[in-house]
Amino acid sequence: QVQLVESGGGLVHPGGSLTLTCSPSESTSTIDNMGWYRQAPGQQRELVATVDDGGTRRYRDSIMSRFTISRGPAGGPAKNTIWLQMKNLKPEDTAVYYCFGRMLNSATPDYWGQGTQVTVPS
Repeated sequence: QVQLVESGGGLVHPGGSLTLTCSPSESTSTIDNMGWYRQAPGQQRELVATVDDGGTRRYRDSIMSRFTISRGPAGGPAKNTIWLQMKNLKPEDTAVYYCFGRMLNSATPDYWGQGTQVTVPS
């Protein structure tokens, strides 16, 4: 079973930047839609950003101008690698960030990462 492996989380002061990376644990066919959820303590998991295999990106309104999601070139060895570049981080961005992958005919994610902690102290 393919799993997604995340890296790049950590502690950063307000206004700082972090970049998260997500890659599959083994080579697999193109994953149609990939992205990031996050879950803050005591809160529901919320969708942050997505990118499909054609490069179309979507963002949560509250983070659109600060976060950038990107993906490796289609058909290449990094076709299922995604990054989340986060700038001007705020304490409310503190959460565990989960990478996911979903195939076109699936209603829910087919693949999940283990989660990576992002902490922005107030």
